Amino acid sequence: MIIIGEKINGTIPAVKEAIEKRDAAFISDRAVKQTEAGAHFIDVCASTAPEFEIETLKWLMEVVQDATDTPLCIDSPNPRVIEAVFKYANKPGMLNSISEEGDKCEVLLPLMEGNTWEVVGLTCDNNGIPCDVGTKVSITKIMVEKAAKYGVTPDRIHIDPCVMALSTENQALLNFAQEISEIKALFPTIHVTGAISNISFGMPARALMNKTFMALAIQAGMDCAVMDPLNRDMMGTIFATYALLGKDKHCRKYSKAFRQGQIGAVKK
Repeated sequence: MIIIGEKINGTIPAVKEAIEKRDAAFISDRAVKQTEAGAHFIDVCASTAPEFEIETLKWLMEVVQDATDTPLCIDSPNPRVIEAVFKYANKPGMLNSISEEGDKCEVLLPLMEGNTWEVVGLTCDNNGIPCDVGTKVSITKIMVEKAAKYGVTPDRIHIDPCVMALSTENQALLNFAQEISEIKALFPTIHVTGAISNISFGMPARALMNKTFMALAIQAGMDCAVMDPLNRDMMGTIFATYALLGKDKHCRKYSKAFRQGQIGAVKK
């Protein structure tokens, strides 16, 4: 499972305060702890006023890169912001994200030509997030075809079929599983990611719903997630699911994660 650590985002009140105070120690600590917990990418998202976003995102990138070697996932709804800070990355990481909305593909895909950068692709367009599986698959095909023009192969793309809330769409998991199946049938090497917590929006006992969804999504073929790697219960669900599906030989990764304290009860 490819884990994109989600804990450096300006929508989180504590992170917002740290950004306003330019508290580098707070941001560094979050970056290091996510790395130690197993994150493969550290998402950095400023979520500030547009006139300050480039400056703030540049600062976040510098702080995180001083703290850890884990690649960045540069996150902004504005592709021009990502384009502006792209040069400040020390090494290839991930761009978050392209879609068929506006000119996101046209701005961001050229940045990936001739290197090993990866990208998140959202299955939405100028009409918003479609509800039907067929439209999401069609949007994926369009993005993959556009990416190919810049030498970006499917294995560098992390498709996010946009998990819907179960409280408003009773078939949310089943549709997500079908989307994965149809997308993987077209592009076997493509990655599938998602914001797991979307599934439980408006529901009681959200943590239970999220963990159960994670296990079923992995079984359906999801191999990447935007999540909190410090959540021991969720990490435990991931390692246990891979072991139960026969994808962890002799349960070595599960056992190692337990020995290293990534999963299991917190030691008193």
